[in-house]
Amino acid sequence: MFNQSTVTELLLLGFSDIRELQVLHFALFLVLYLAALMGNLLILIAITLDHRLHTPMYFFLGNLSIIDLGCISVTIPKSMVNSLLDTRLISYPACVTQVFFFVVFTAADLALLTLMAYDRYVAICRPLHYERVMNRGACVHMATSAWITAIVYSALHTGNTFTLPFCQSNVVDQFFCEIPQLLKLACSDSFLSEVGLIAFGVFLNLNCFVFIIVSYVQIFRVVLRIPSEQGWHKAFSTCLPHLTVVSLFLCTGFFEYLKPTSSSASYLDLTVTVVYSLVPPMMNPVIYSLRNKELQVALKKLIV
Repeated sequence: MFNQSTVTELLLLGFSDIRELQVLHFALFLVLYLAALMGNLLILIAITLDHRLHTPMYFFLGNLSIIDLGCISVTIPKSMVNSLLDTRLISYPACVTQVFFFVVFTAADLALLTLMAYDRYVAICRPLHYERVMNRGACVHMATSAWITAIVYSALHTGNTFTLPFCQSNVVDQFFCEIPQLLKLACSDSFLSEVGLIAFGVFLNLNCFVFIIVSYVQIFRVVLRIPSEQGWHKAFSTCLPHLTVVSLFLCTGFFEYLKPTSSSASYLDLTVTVVYSLVPPMMNPVIYSLRNKELQVALKKLIV
């Protein structure tokens, strides 16, 4: 039997016990991690240095790049080190830290995506009020509120999770410390408060999702009334990348957290979590730079 007072280390799920496959996992994750790191850093530097990109849309995009950098750095490096050193151990404090920052970045991610949907709504549906509504002070206030809300929400989640007694085992059926998998280790009659907090989080996430959908319904209604093809192209070039990122994040996230939790480790669970935690931070820079000519120009100037 294990409990919080005696557990000092936890065992994460390994991708393989075969040494060659462990090295392959390390090499593959290293390439993907460096690609995500480079893409998000380039976008962040380009937005910072190019004064033409000092607008609300790119301000929020810069925050999104910071979130992607943090989210991927919380989980992937530890998994790579474990594969390289042929170990599955993670210390109890490291697990707490991993949970806290992962929830911070994922919660802030959804909040920023919601703010970006609101920014596009005001820009296209209320263009005459855009400068007044989305001024610099308002953008900073909204971004700060998103970060503070994410930190408070994560502190509640993390504190509530790690006050639970771990009665089952110290083996986490995932390649990083994830709340649903940690709850499987808790006493069966002790985690109702955490389940309630997760339900509340799902409720908030669904509200954000509905807000984004309603915003884009209004946006597309206005766009379809634009007479010029150039106007259509400009509107869609700024909206479609954001909508793609939102869809990628929400689809993988909802599937991961709303699917039934199996009692034993599953390679499907492992694959879905890899997609959920690795693909969005890696693909977001690609999605935004493919259709955004202003960002393409800034990136070319930065690279060349």
